[in-house]
This record gives sequence, structure tokens and C-alpha cells, in this order.
Amino acid sequence: MNHRLQTVIALLLAGLWGAALGYANLKGGSGLLDRMEASLADIRSVVIGATTPPPVVSIVAIDDRTAAAHGYPLDRATLARLVGAITALKPKALALDILLVDPGPEEGDAALTAALAEGPSVIAAAATFARSSQEVTDGANDPLAAIPEANQILLPLARFAEAAAVGIVNVATDQTGTPRFIPLISRGADRLDPAFPLRAASVALGVDPTIERDAIMLGALRIPTDIGQRLPVTFYGGRGSIATSSAADALEGKLSADAVAGRIVVIGSTVTGGGDVFPTPFDPVMPGVEVMSTAITHLVTGDGMVRDHRMRLIDAATAIGLPLVFVSLIAWRRSAAGYIIIVLTLIVWALLNLSAFAHGYWLSAALPIAAALPPALIFGAAELWLDRGRARHFAEQSALLQRIEAPGLGEWLARDPNFLAQPVRQNAAVIFIDLSGFTGLSEKLGPVKVSQVLSGFFELIDEETRAHGGAITSFMGDGAMILFGLPEPADDDAARAAACAVSLCERTRAWLQAHAGFAEKKIGFKVGAHCGPIVASRLGTGDRQQITAAGDTINVGSRLMEVAALHGVELALSAEIVRSAGPDSALLQAGRMEGPLETALRGRASHIDTWLWRSRTL
Repeated sequence: MNHRLQTVIALLLAGLWGAALGYANLKGGSGLLDRMEASLADIRSVVIGATTPPPVVSIVAIDDRTAAAHGYPLDRATLARLVGAITALKPKALALDILLVDPGPEEGDAALTAALAEGPSVIAAAATFARSSQEVTDGANDPLAAIPEANQILLPLARFAEAAAVGIVNVATDQTGTPRFIPLISRGADRLDPAFPLRAASVALGVDPTIERDAIMLGALRIPTDIGQRLPVTFYGGRGSIATSSAADALEGKLSADAVAGRIVVIGSTVTGGGDVFPTPFDPVMPGVEVMSTAITHLVTGDGMVRDHRMRLIDAATAIGLPLVFVSLIAWRRSAAGYIIIVLTLIVWALLNLSAFAHGYWLSAALPIAAALPPALIFGAAELWLDRGRARHFAEQSALLQRIEAPGLGEWLARDPNFLAQPVRQNAAVIFIDLSGFTGLSEKLGPVKVSQVLSGFFELIDEETRAHGGAITSFMGDGAMILFGLPEPADDDAARAAACAVSLCERTRAWLQAHAGFAEKKIGFKVGAHCGPIVASRLGTGDRQQITAAGDTINVGSRLMEVAALHGVELALSAEIVRSAGPDSALLQAGRMEGPLETALRGRASHIDTWLWRSRTL
């Protein structure tokens, strides 16, 4: 299967995976994704930090001080005095976050009924369900279709319900107990009831709520809602973020009018051990009355999170698009830029997601991660596994190329297939090495033995060439030509070539001594080295090409082997390479130099200055 087809299949599967998760999210999500999203929502809330809520809601808390002075729970008569004291300060609405489902002493109940009737007020009811969690599904046309049905509605006493509006105080929490949504509408077998925050906002604004498919309308104010007409809840900070006063101050006539007048006042319990607390990103024991007050603030000011069908559609599109982008970038195998862009894409997406959250748009963080990472990881792992097989194949081919075609240049050719497609003129250093007397011996050794001997000799040349950063451009019979300056020229080409020539002399001498019979047959070697301009190019056409070099520098280097043989030394060098190698080259450190000698070279009209090198061990 070719790489293009593999990529197409991977893109198709990644798109289907993202589409399946996106569809599930549009219909209400899943347990695992919801747990992930809850944790990521907390992280985003903490990163953004606490904010100051709009001054529209105040809490009058039945706190520890109130309980110490007046008992707990407050009797109905005391509660009536508290409601009356607050109503006298002209709140916009008063919301009593206390269930009044059982009758109390007649005198107290009558007093509380009268107090509630003195101003716009709301009291609490609660819905109970057969299970602790309810599944909701999106309704195509009916805005109430996705609202779960309660098996029982715990309503306040009729006398209280006649004096005040009624709202349901239920909250939708995640697996950790953190409030995430307020169901704005609760449905019983034969009734619909607004949530406590919605009823309080409605009474304060003096408008009845209107239900739409993805929103609740409070007059001209549109409040986007999630599946099941749920209001997303995000908190301004820890407990006390909503302005809070003690009920003890209200009962003692010490409550500031500024904390009440023109505001929605919510009465609720914050007494230690009262049990009505929830964990939030900012506080592990957020009182329930502050959760209700936060939701009321969202409804009145419209500053709550937007988490509606449009947001879920964007999530679904991201769940499809992000894995396609990641798989495409991973398939961009010829460039590391693909992996860099993946990282940058993740960073940009995370910043955009966080920015949207900070501006009140709750885009899912868990869904794109769940949609993108599995396909990317699986496809990336498959690519790595396939690449290992390809790498082994190419390594074998590269090793073969290194041994047959210009050793030292195989990796460069792999990176730049067009290397030397056009001839290049540049400076380089060249070494020629050749065995002397071997041609006559080869007639007696036979082809198999000759091949074994020459293989060892060429392996020696290859090792020293690689060690000094050169490139063997050709093996010629029982010799070789080595260039320093390919694929790119360097300032130390001459110095490395001189060091390589010295090492070749030492290694070749030891290699000849190790072969019994070579000494008697007077088998020796000669080395010539020179530097100057060359013309490097490819020879041949089609799939039969080799790298070679030409020019006067090459000819001089080859002729210097004859100079070495003529003077009975192992190595002859031109004055140019000796000068370019520098005074600290291996030539003087490992041997003795004789020269310069004015030398005539065969086939060349002009003379050159040459140096003869002898090892210190000879």
C-alpha cells in the first residue's frame, strides 16, 4: 500500500471518529467526555482567575452568628421578622432559598405569609428524580423535549405559594459534585416550573420568561441555554464573592440599606454543618445560596457562559477538522515543519479556547482533544513503524551506495538528489594512493585471492577517508582517488587531506607488513597529494551515473605518485597543499619533510615545487 493511499484512509477514519464524537456531543455528550470537560473547565476558570460580579444580587446569610443568637433552623416567626426587615429596605426582589414544605406553628406561618406578601418575593421548591442522574436528548423542534421529567415536585405550603412566586432550587452537578448547570425549567407529570434563579430574575425584572429552543427570553434579554434548557454556571470566585451580610444584622436592625435597596436579596443558610455546600474551582465548600445567587446574576445581567447548540456545532466542526489537520501534518513526512506546525496548532487552539472561555463562550476542550489525539497518535505510531522498515531498507541501500558510488557522499545525495547535476568549479584537496608491484603479483594469486587482498586494502582506505572527512570518488584498479572539499569546501580541507595522507602511509605500511610474502615480492605503495581548483560533476546518464572530478589539480595529484616512487618515498606533496595545511599539520608531527624540489611532471609543461615526506619510524 503506497503512502498516499495510507494517508487517505487515515484521514477518512480520523474524520469519521471526530464526526462520531461530535454527534454524541450534540446529543448530550458522554460520561467520559463530560468528566474531562469538567476538569478542563475548572482549569480554565482558575487560569482566568476570580472576577468581580455585577452588584445586582446580595446575600443575607443565616450564618453561625445568626444560629448562635436565634437558633437553627430559624423558627417561622423569626424568619418572618427577617423577611420584613429586608423588605422594608426596598429590595428589587427577595428570594428565600429555604424549603417551606411542612407546616409550623400557626402564628409563625401566618406572620411569614404576611411578610412574603409585603413585596415581590420568591420561595423555593425542589424536584426529585428516580435516579441521581438523568439523560437528556436534544429535541429537534420542541424546546421542552430535552427536559427530564421529575417523579415528584416538593412544593411549599399552599399559603406560602399564594403569597410568593415559586422556583425550583435543583442544580446539575458533575461527578465531583461541582455545579455546572442550573435546569431553568423543571417538568413534572402535569406541570412546568421555572428554576429558583429564573423565577427570582423574572420577578425582579417584572417580565415572564419565554422559552425558545436554545434560549430563555426575559423581555428583550436573551439567555442562551444548553440541552434541556440548562444555564451554564461559572463562578466569580470563592465564597463571599457575592456581597454577603449576616441575617443577625438584619434582625438587629443593623443591615445597611445600600446592601439591599434596588438589589435582588437572597436569603439562605451558610451555617457550618448545614450541609448545603458544593465544591467549585475556587472554593471546596461554596454555600448553595451563593450558587443560586450566581445563577441569578447571570440571568439578570446576561454575563453567563454561552453553551448552546451553536457552541456544540462549533465543537463538532473542531472535532472533525482538528484530527484531519493533525493527520495531514503527520503525513507531511518530508519536513520537520509538519511536527512544528502541529505543536503551534495545539498552542493556538488552546489560546483561542481559553480566550473564548474568558469572553463567555464555553467551547469544549475535551471533545477536540479526544477527537484529535487518538487518530494522531495511532497514525503517528503506524508511520514510525513503517518508517523503521523503510529506514532499514534505505540504510542497506545507503551502505551499498557508500561502498560502490563515492563513499562519503551517500548521505548528502540522499538529502539532495540534485547534487552535482550541473558541474561545479571549486577548490579541493586530492589524494592519490596506489600499490606498486601488485599487478605482477595478482597474476600468481588468482582472482579470488586478489579480490580478498584488495577488499582489505580498500577497507583501510575507506576507514581513513571517513575518519578525516574525505570522499572517495573512485577506486582504480589497486588504488583510489580521495577528495576533500566535497560536498562543500572547507577551510581545513588541505590540513585534513595532509593528515589523511600520513595516516594512509602508516596504515598501508603496517598492512603490507602483515601480509606474508609481500616483502619478498617488493610490494609497496605510493601517495600523492595536491590542492587547487577542480571541476566536480556527474558522469553518465539515466540510472548509471558516478561522481568524479577533473582539472589540472587532479592531474598533478596523480603525477605526484610518480615523484614519490622516483625518490623512494611513500608520499609526495605539492608546495600548495603543504602551505595550505599550515605549520601545525600532521606532516611535521609524524615525519620529516624534504624540499621544496623543483619538479617536472609527465605531461605538464611547467614545473612545480614538491615536498617529500618520510615517516619518523623509517
